[in-house]
Amino acid sequence: MQKEINQTGFELTKGKKSILIPVAFIIIIWMLYISQSTFNIPFAQYGILPRKISGIAGILSSPLIHADFTHLISNTPALLILSITVIYFYPNSSLKVLALIYLLTGTLVWLFARQVYHIGASGIIYGLLGFLFFSGVFRRDNRSIAIALLITFIYGGLIWGVLPGMKGISWESHLFGGISGIIIAFIFRKEDPYIKYDWENEEEEKNGIVE
Repeated sequence: MQKEINQTGFELTKGKKSILIPVAFIIIIWMLYISQSTFNIPFAQYGILPRKISGIAGILSSPLIHADFTHLISNTPALLILSITVIYFYPNSSLKVLALIYLLTGTLVWLFARQVYHIGASGIIYGLLGFLFFSGVFRRDNRSIAIALLITFIYGGLIWGVLPGMKGISWESHLFGGISGIIIAFIFRKEDPYIKYDWENEEEEKNGIVE
């Protein structure tokens, strides 16, 4: 009983920590958008401008900038849910994963994308999707596979966002975000190993499976 209570307390603490960083990031994005709308500041110029020295700073600033309210509100739920999922289920590697998705996506966009300003957090969203799905592919444990299947069920339709042709959409950010997520999922495939709960071991023993 005490063990179950301790485990419950640990999960609650873990859950609170996993929410903190994503919520703080979302608040920053919304504050910048409100400032942009209120004071009519053209923040788009701080996006990524590929292969221009002046556009390098956009690697850091572009995910914080959104063109309009529709752009912002469409990114917010997915960004919040996916980042919380990464931090909760992969706590030891999550900060490195988030930082690398952020930087690698922006760097690839700067190197290879069309020479227009690229803004918004959608590249990070696709990076998180790529990481979560391919973590299931590379790790092949029950937890990662379940997460990958759930992500596919909820966000599978976003795959079309990596295709060119949609006016005003940075499909390059989507594509390079997804590629970044796949690379990072492979790099961190052995971190945060899945630890089975007691009930899973008991179930396997009942079925004659031991390790």
